Amino acid sequence: MIHVWRALAGLALIVPMLANTRRPEPSKARPASVAVAPAIVPSEAAERVIEWVAASKDNLSLPWAVVDKKNAALFLFDPKGKPLAAVPVLIGIAVGDEASPGVGSKRLADLGPAEKTTPAGRFLAKFGLPVSGERVLWVDYATSVALHPIPKDAGAHERRRERMLSPTPDDNRITFGCINVPKAFYSGALSPRFHKKGGYVYVLPDTKPLEEVFPRLRVQAVMNGTAGQ
Repeated sequence: MIHVWRALAGLALIVPMLANTRRPEPSKARPASVAVAPAIVPSEAAERVIEWVAASKDNLSLPWAVVDKKNAALFLFDPKGKPLAAVPVLIGIAVGDEASPGVGSKRLADLGPAEKTTPAGRFLAKFGLPVSGERVLWVDYATSVALHPIPKDAGAHERRRERMLSPTPDDNRITFGCINVPKAFYSGALSPRFHKKGGYVYVLPDTKPLEEVFPRLRVQAVMNGTAGQ
C-alpha cells in the first residue's frame, strides 16, 4: 500500500485525492516564497490497520476510513480498499481512547476537560439526527461523537481552520470529541459514499496498544509471521 500513497503525495491537503481525477495541466514554476503543503501519508500504525482491513475485508463491502489521532489525519477508501483521499482532521482536546461514562447525555458546556476525548475503536458510522439543523455522520451516537466539517458556530478564538491547515498535528486537538474534516472533502468525497448504508471508521488509539483496540490485528500478525516480534 505504501507505493500507492507515495503516488498520491503530491496533491494538496484539503482537496480530496480522488484516484480517477483528470491529468493536471503542466504547472508553472512555483515562486520560492510559496510554501508547499506537506504530503499526508499513513504512519506505521495506520498502514498496518489499512493493510489489515483491505486484506481481511473487515469493512464488509462498505466504504471505510482510518483516523490516525496522533497524526491528526484521515484516510478514506472505497468498499474494495481503493484509496480515495487523505485529509487533516481536528479531534478531541483530551488525550484518551475511551469516552467517559454518561458523556453522551451531557451538554457540551457541561463536559470537563478530561471528557473531551475522541474514543478509539471500530465504528459503524451512519448519518442520523440533525445537529444544529444539519445531519451529521455519527461515528458513535451513544457518546455523541460525530464526523463533520468545522461547525459554523465554532468560536473564532479556537482558530479551527488555521489549526487544520497548520503543517503539523500538534495543534489539531480542539474539539469536544467529534472529528472535524475539511468541508470540501466532507461534501465531495465522504458524504456521497456514506449516505446510503454508512461505512466503517477505524479510530487509532492515543495510548492503548493497537492490538487491544483492534484484536483482529493479532490474526494478521500470526499470518505474516510477525507475532511476538
